[in-house]
Amino acid sequence: MIKNLTRGFSALTLALIPLLAPAPPAQAAEVATLADAVGRLPIAPESREGYQRTSFKHWNTGLDPADGCHTRNEVLLAEAIERPDVAPGCRITGGRWLSYYDGQFVTDAGSLDIDHMVPLAEAWDSGASAWTPARREAYANDQHAETSLVAVTARTNRSKADQDPAQWLPPAAESHCRYLTEWVATKLRWQLAADTDEIEALKLFADGPCEDAAVIYTPAP
Repeated sequence: MIKNLTRGFSALTLALIPLLAPAPPAQAAEVATLADAVGRLPIAPESREGYQRTSFKHWNTGLDPADGCHTRNEVLLAEAIERPDVAPGCRITGGRWLSYYDGQFVTDAGSLDIDHMVPLAEAWDSGASAWTPARREAYANDQHAETSLVAVTARTNRSKADQDPAQWLPPAAESHCRYLTEWVATKLRWQLAADTDEIEALKLFADGPCEDAAVIYTPAP
């Protein structure tokens, strides 16, 4: 009897070890001015050779596979300024969102796109072509950084397409500094490069109207 109790106690102790062990420390966020952050970007020419949108699996089951919502709907729920109703199967009705690219309020989730801050094609050009499929999937569904995915009107997302800040900025001028800090934060988070035209466009704002803007990012695992 004693032997059996001892064995049971030992098994319980072993089972509790992972619960008692300290969790690994969370990676600290990096903070920099826009100018300093732009200076941290590696500069490299871009290549779209071999790119296919299907190389980035999305949308997956999201942060909570048990909630029945894929990444797109989880982002919609997270960014709603008035929470929508959610029916079985994660069908979203009602709700209200602010598309910061153009300053438009939206009450129909179907008219919103979830924009990858750094578009998938641009990420491919800037270094993601060398990643594993699993890392590209993690990038395409990244909800661990609020700046990676953003709900915006479909027309602004499609106007942006796969362009970088040298080619496109949001139509709402008051959003430019936010947009550029989130662009740079995403590139630094995922260790993506920038080409020379992109760097020059970023510096133009970093040394001018956005000189006080802060870039906050946490490197991706």
